Amino acid sequence: ILVNNAGVLRDNLLFKMSVSDWDTVMNVHLRGAFLMSKTCQKHMVDAGFGRIVNLSSSSALGNRGQVNYSAAKAGLQGFTKTLAKELGKFGITANAVAPGFIATDMTAATAERVGMGFEDFKAAAASMIPVQRVGEPDDIANAIAFFTGEAAGFVSGQVLYVAGGPLD
Repeated sequence: ILVNNAGVLRDNLLFKMSVSDWDTVMNVHLRGAFLMSKTCQKHMVDAGFGRIVNLSSSSALGNRGQVNYSAAKAGLQGFTKTLAKELGKFGITANAVAPGFIATDMTAATAERVGMGFEDFKAAAASMIPVQRVGEPDDIANAIAFFTGEAAGFVSGQVLYVAGGPLD
């Protein structure tokens, strides 16, 4: 089982974004997933079994101030679908989980950066989510557990949005 979960933020509007911030986000999200998947796939092929889960994001659909992050997360969705096509015949599935707002250190740092208290930030986010709450890390862990389990052996190339409801 491989879960590609490394991630960083370097948010900024396009005209303010440095090439370094673009490259950092691309390298951590896409290059990291590529290198880990490439390394693990040989062992998975030899075993005739493997599960790869990539962490995308609802930001893959576009998010102001996150042109680099959005592009990387959308790229991971295409990466996932391609891995599913290439590796399926070897007993390997590849899927992606795309979280919405999850209460983590990363979202707490975003709240601080925009000058909001974390509780207020979460409340504002929850008001725009159909289930009226923000996600917790366990919500994502449960989706990953499904994709890595026996019950998901016929599920590959899918992106599961864990975001509390449909996204606008």
